Amino acid sequence: MENRGLLFIPDISGFSRFVNAVELEHSRFIIQQLLEVLIRANDSGLQISEIEGDAILFYKFGEPVALSALYTQVEKMFRAFHQYLVAYDHLKICQCKACISAVALTVKVITHYGEFTPLRVQQFEKLIGKDVIVAHQLLKNDIPQHEYWLVTQDLHRQPAELTRWMQWHESAKETERGEIRFYYTQLGPLKHDIPQPSIPQELAKKTKMLSVSRAYDVDIKTLCYTVLHLEFRHLWYVGLQTIDEVEHFLPGIGSRHRYVLDDGKTALMYISSFVYDPEGKTIFSETNEKDKSSLCFVAEKTGEHTSRLTLELYFQPHILRQVWFHQWGKKKKAHEFWLSLERLDKVVKDMIVPLEF
Repeated sequence: MENRGLLFIPDISGFSRFVNAVELEHSRFIIQQLLEVLIRANDSGLQISEIEGDAILFYKFGEPVALSALYTQVEKMFRAFHQYLVAYDHLKICQCKACISAVALTVKVITHYGEFTPLRVQQFEKLIGKDVIVAHQLLKNDIPQHEYWLVTQDLHRQPAELTRWMQWHESAKETERGEIRFYYTQLGPLKHDIPQPSIPQELAKKTKMLSVSRAYDVDIKTLCYTVLHLEFRHLWYVGLQTIDEVEHFLPGIGSRHRYVLDDGKTALMYISSFVYDPEGKTIFSETNEKDKSSLCFVAEKTGEHTSRLTLELYFQPHILRQVWFHQWGKKKKAHEFWLSLERLDKVVKDMIVPLEF
């Protein structure tokens, strides 16, 4: 049995259309994260042969795995995949097409039993054998939906229904080895009870200390793009030299970044809230990890080619700090906000918004 075993391929459907239609950099990052999610969900001793763009070739030598154990692994990967997408959709900041359409990605799983041999070249190990070819050929089939689990007859002759909703269908595919019979069942029902992430309502717990607004002769899309992208902040926000990414280049609620100020001081910030509504108010806030003060950006559409941005400052309830700010800090901060909004006018007028946003 040393050359016989299980071939297990989770495949992210829609990947080719995804990377051709939207920003390549963001889509690559999202797919990379999803592949890592699938790998972390592997708790049944599957070995990785290779990562093939939008799919992972797992394998495990030995006797055929029980159908119930296989289903447990398929279910865990499927749920982990969609939990990541649901969380990403709720917590994302970027509004490019890659980020907003990521939640529509799907995953299918091909399971096949047969003969194959590992071929090692330097530090790389690749599986070879006719059954490896068959497993890959089964990725292309006539199944209309894109979220299913496929089991070949070489693995199980007659799969049992393991849950109340499960329904098996029988089909076949012509390959170089002849006709390969297989069964498949949809996995979509597993998405019905994916938990929704909780989003902190941080501003509701704080007191608004300052609010300064300015109107702009640009559309709301341009204003939001400029304000939401951290790489442009230093171009207009007074006193800010740059922003360093702490975690990764696609920020979301909870992700952290570091303000580097003109005087050399730094402040570690995290994104504490985000609501995107291009026809109403888009609200974006950052909170200082040290003193828990929050800087809020409120962008509003006022016309087809006009918009408004309001900068707001929030403090945690603290009577002494609030009194000090009103007496000595408010005037200085208001002037800083006003200068920042003035500088933003030139930046937004020169901004070129990508078609993908």
